[in-house]
Amino acid sequence: MEVYIDGKFHPKAEAKVSVFDHGYLYGDGIFEGIRLYQGCVFRLEEHLERLEMSAKAICLTLPWSRKEISDIVCESCRRNGLTDGYIRLVISRGVGDLGLSPKNCAKPSVVCIADTINLYPEVLYASGMKIITAPTRRISPAALPPMIKSLNYLNNILAKIEAQQHGYHECLMLNDQGYVAECTGDNVFLISKGRLITPAPYSGALAGITRQVALEIAASLRIPVVETNVTRYDVWNADECFLTGTAAEVIPVTEVDARQIGDGKPGPLTAAIRAEFRKKASREGTMIR
Repeated sequence: MEVYIDGKFHPKAEAKVSVFDHGYLYGDGIFEGIRLYQGCVFRLEEHLERLEMSAKAICLTLPWSRKEISDIVCESCRRNGLTDGYIRLVISRGVGDLGLSPKNCAKPSVVCIADTINLYPEVLYASGMKIITAPTRRISPAALPPMIKSLNYLNNILAKIEAQQHGYHECLMLNDQGYVAECTGDNVFLISKGRLITPAPYSGALAGITRQVALEIAASLRIPVVETNVTRYDVWNADECFLTGTAAEVIPVTEVDARQIGDGKPGPLTAAIRAEFRKKASREGTMIR
């Protein structure tokens, strides 16, 4: 395996960044998680647009064009002989000193890792996942806009730890008002009385790429979509529930906080959306060859 770092590819064991990199020291940077399906980098342009918007939001000027970053992603996949996989594209503020100020960082640094990923056990896609609500709340949008995919995920990691301590793979995270925001790395969707319901973008959730794909699929299937405030009560009484994310794709949820969702099995609309997602995955994006 080879990892791209600032213009060169390095063997995995030799892929290193400086301890003075502000991404390492302070989480000062941004990233994108991207999927490769049958040689197609799924929705690469959308991912790179979001990367650029995150960079602008943290006042980080990117010295590379979108085409240059796209080429880095595709070459990383080719170098590692991948046709299916997961890409982690990371841009940090770069090497500086021990002060917080980004003014001491001469130039940003880019890292691209192309490998495989298995976020959840495959059996859960067929049987559904059980989750709980974590005590840790999502960071307020007034403190850090959730649209920024920053390198500091400690808030989400704490919630993930809480879920794992109780034997669960995943958990709901609430915002500071007590409404459902998202899971630790996935967006949340409900099916209720034939409608697709998901927390609004201002709830504290990331505007996920796979989330947007699910909304587009729902429109094509003529499923009414509602983006609004969502409570745990709404989740408990939903007919179906599923999560979306680049790594997770579309995964059904059959129990939340010990309350069975629907009949306790993955629902038909969830299955339909997942099937349509799989059709889109290998044809909507950028071919690496």
